Amino acid sequence: MRAENYQAINHPPSHAFELNFGPNHPGIEGNYALQVKVEGDTVVQAHADGGYLHRGFEKLMEQRLWIQNIALVPRICVPDPSPMEVCYSMAVEQIADIEVPERAQWVRVLQLELSRIAAHLFTFGGHAATTGMYSPMFWGVADRDLILDLFEEFTGGRVYSIYNLPGGVRRELPEGFLQRVSKMMDYIESRLQDYDDLFFANRVFVRRAKGVGVLQQAEALEMGVTGPNLRATGLPFDVRRDDPYLVYEQLDFEVPVEEAGDAWARTLVRRAELVESLKIVRQVVKALPDIGGALRSEIPNPLAWNVPAGESYARVESSKGELGYYVVSDGGEKPWRVHVRGPSSMHAVQVLESLVTGGRIEDVAQTMFSLDACPPEVDR
Repeated sequence: MRAENYQAINHPPSHAFELNFGPNHPGIEGNYALQVKVEGDTVVQAHADGGYLHRGFEKLMEQRLWIQNIALVPRICVPDPSPMEVCYSMAVEQIADIEVPERAQWVRVLQLELSRIAAHLFTFGGHAATTGMYSPMFWGVADRDLILDLFEEFTGGRVYSIYNLPGGVRRELPEGFLQRVSKMMDYIESRLQDYDDLFFANRVFVRRAKGVGVLQQAEALEMGVTGPNLRATGLPFDVRRDDPYLVYEQLDFEVPVEEAGDAWARTLVRRAELVESLKIVRQVVKALPDIGGALRSEIPNPLAWNVPAGESYARVESSKGELGYYVVSDGGEKPWRVHVRGPSSMHAVQVLESLVTGGRIEDVAQTMFSLDACPPEVDR
């Protein structure tokens, strides 16, 4: 929080008035509210107000069988649900000492990177709409839908795949699926120039995003910022590279960074990350035909499975940042405790409140969407 704003925040003038952004404002991915006090067109105080979406996931998970939670966790981040089920499965696998077959690990990476691409396309469209550019929004949603077609084909679900389970994945890829994935990556890559022309290099967007919502690296680290929002401050931290899981050690990809830490930099990082995800998917498509073996390890009857007592913490790099699951088993058929470390818990509360304070009303939605938060991660 900026020092020059302390006086205004702690002692707002009597003529300040309240303004509500949400809970239906399109400036964030989902029903989320931001209550601000403004003096003229300047925000002098901000308060994030969640609770408008699914709530209490962690306690709900403690009331369900281990296997039943696979259908629950994707709802914690609708635009990017795959990391939720992969990360939860990894945490259970650690406790139960289950080894995931190599082929299943490659398939999981394919699912995760397709989900990342779909999530970024969705974010680009929504972010463009905050500046009144609706064509990129329609493009982003339509192109994301083509990725969802692929999910429906190989998992059976367009949004909530429910494809992973402790030990691996549920079923084999359809015949000819990898060729269709490759074709889709060609299409997405061919669209990038159009997105550049209409959105990323658009003079209106650049002027609206540059210098808005500036987050310094020291502030980011202090508040627990991760993912593209951290990398936009110049720090190249990515769980896939710095604490590899699945088969990411075998893949060649860069970790894009920017230095400015503003809404413009955060957008450029995600644009570059989409290119890297395309690169990763192509490597997986090339490698998978030569990797045989089972898709999952045997587990006990999932409807009567007492996972051994123990605890674990698993983490992955979602499109929003570092996602972690801390899971505790008391040896029963349900988790004893579950805690979800969703990156949006920080980005949509402490960071958002800090960045909009001292800014202008018209930049609130711009800042909100540039942080790319999933509100259910806050209400978990």
